[in-house]
Amino acid sequence: MEIIKRTVSVFVLLLAFVACKNESKETEVISESIEDVKDTIEVVEKPVVKTMQQIKEELNTKGFKTFDYVDEKTQDTILMQQYFMAFLKSGPIRSQNEEEAELLQEAHLNYLGKMYELGYADISGPFGDDGDIRGITIYNVPTQKMADSLANADPMVKAGRLIVEIHPWWAAKGFSLR
Repeated sequence: MEIIKRTVSVFVLLLAFVACKNESKETEVISESIEDVKDTIEVVEKPVVKTMQQIKEELNTKGFKTFDYVDEKTQDTILMQQYFMAFLKSGPIRSQNEEEAELLQEAHLNYLGKMYELGYADISGPFGDDGDIRGITIYNVPTQKMADSLANADPMVKAGRLIVEIHPWWAAKGFSLR
């Protein structure tokens, strides 16, 4: 009986030794893998947070019109920026067949997407009724002349299916829609 106890004890110790040795190898492999991965990871820097004053100075340098507004309730100073709202209205040439109208719509949406990607337009969308005003685009550019030029370069406007009416519009900088 004593021999069996010793044999079992030796066997358990041997298993423990082998398990620890394997764990050590796994730890080495994991450590090596982490070192390999570290070399391929790009260091992402935190974005620089600008003050409202810095944002205002940058906008004014680029030709944007701004002003400060003090909220009576919170006493917070809010930076207001001038944008340009383009009302897209039904144009005089709406005789395109269904296929032509679909191609124009696709080109129109691609163009608006490009304006958004380039930072010239902040929001666009159609109205939900069948009225004369078909939709809007809010241009984030310094001058009405630039907004007018961009709006009139839209394929739907060029084709005469839409016409544009642009108005200056003020909104708080950095506020989002709710």
